[in-house]
Amino acid sequence: MDFQIKTLSTAQAATDKCDALIVLAAAGASPSKDVIATLVADARKSGDLGDKAGKVLALYRPARIAAPRVLLASVGDGKPASVRTGVLAAVAAAKAADPKRVAIVFAQPTDAAGLRSAVIAAADASYVYTATKSKPEPRSIRQLDFGVADSAALREAFGEAAATVAGIELAKEWANRPGNHCTPTMLAEAAQKLAALPQLKCEVLGPKEVQKLGMGAFSAVAQGSAEPLRFIVLRYQGAPKDEAPVVLVGKGITFDTGGVSLKPAAEMDEMKFDMCGAASVLGVFRALGDIRPSINVVGLIPTCENMNDGRAIKPGDVITSMSGQTIEILNTDAEGRLILCDALSYARRFDPAVVVDIATLTGACVVALGGVRSGLFASDDALADALLEAGEASQDRCWRMPLDDDYAEGLKTNFADVANVAGRAGGAVTAAKFLQRFAGDFPWAHLDIAGTAWKSGAAKGATGRPVGLLLSYLLERARQGDARPVPRKARRHAKAR
Repeated sequence: MDFQIKTLSTAQAATDKCDALIVLAAAGASPSKDVIATLVADARKSGDLGDKAGKVLALYRPARIAAPRVLLASVGDGKPASVRTGVLAAVAAAKAADPKRVAIVFAQPTDAAGLRSAVIAAADASYVYTATKSKPEPRSIRQLDFGVADSAALREAFGEAAATVAGIELAKEWANRPGNHCTPTMLAEAAQKLAALPQLKCEVLGPKEVQKLGMGAFSAVAQGSAEPLRFIVLRYQGAPKDEAPVVLVGKGITFDTGGVSLKPAAEMDEMKFDMCGAASVLGVFRALGDIRPSINVVGLIPTCENMNDGRAIKPGDVITSMSGQTIEILNTDAEGRLILCDALSYARRFDPAVVVDIATLTGACVVALGGVRSGLFASDDALADALLEAGEASQDRCWRMPLDDDYAEGLKTNFADVANVAGRAGGAVTAAKFLQRFAGDFPWAHLDIAGTAWKSGAAKGATGRPVGLLLSYLLERARQGDARPVPRKARRHAKAR
């Protein structure tokens, strides 16, 4: 997708020879008296264009406008969420005419947040998955031009939005691929390609290296699959080496049968999405390579399949994690926390400023929050507040959930230090409490994206969430210069790994 930003008023937009022109009109705006502004005013007055965000009026070859198709789209109060709603509706309507170049112009002044929302929404509405189709249908929209009052003032925000789109679409691309086209090895190869971007490095560890590190929980999940596990370590260095990094940990189960605790057959195909946490980390690093903010970020992706054969872990087995803690496996379908707990232990060697893990972890979180907000668990109030704010700013929202110690009672067992499940009640919380045992003393947050990472039904496909939330958090942290030095001991550990 080719994105362009232009200084373009509604009067100038009337002469733009694009295939389709989308005009974003906020309620109560006082537009000028040019031809497009007059069209908007007349449509409002007649009631053909309501004030509610998402209302669209399609016009064919209106007089004195160069574009053959014009779509007037209401963006309600003009805030980012309303802009997103209006753009999604307008681009979906425009796609029916198979336009190659679409121009989107604001009928009133907009800010950086409004522009970012429009760019990301337009890309979302025009995304097409093609990787495994024999005769793929490419995107009908090849170029999107965004017209604003002052393009120079919004160029930085536009660049960040375009980079965010690249990250979201990379996450979608890998999450949408079926399990035989997205094995742990393939996912690692995708990560290695990112190392070609500025300031990025990638290292991939295999089964022998992982076993040598003592990652018994991660290895146990992988042992029932013919596909070898991979442990991906991505590093982005945008700040001095002595600044502590933010560590992102993404769950990368490329296909989840549930293991011996087998899942029902219905909709099991959607378990290819169980690596959406990993995909989101790849997407974030893709965007970091374009934006190049002043921050250090480490991405850790434990990736494997959860499959069945004679070697697969069984309910009742006791395994030893990298931290030395023993874990009783009561349910082999609670495998995501097992690969994450070893990755969290590994994260300690970077002496991180912050650690955030991202995982399609529990069906219980879907029951609690549906597909609107991701579940947020955090050991640190400042980190929780920052992630909540980032979610609001990016419209990739989350909701903070509790971490009371009482929830950990159900994880007690007679046969190991901890059980991997604690029953159905409060399942999203008890899963987070399990992970918290391995998070150490550093500020830690867990995003349960089981309800938000993909959609089912007719719209089945990955959403690319929470790439937007994570990038918003990282960029704001970089702007604030919120970092601290890495102690020498930790630097030595990182090099000695």
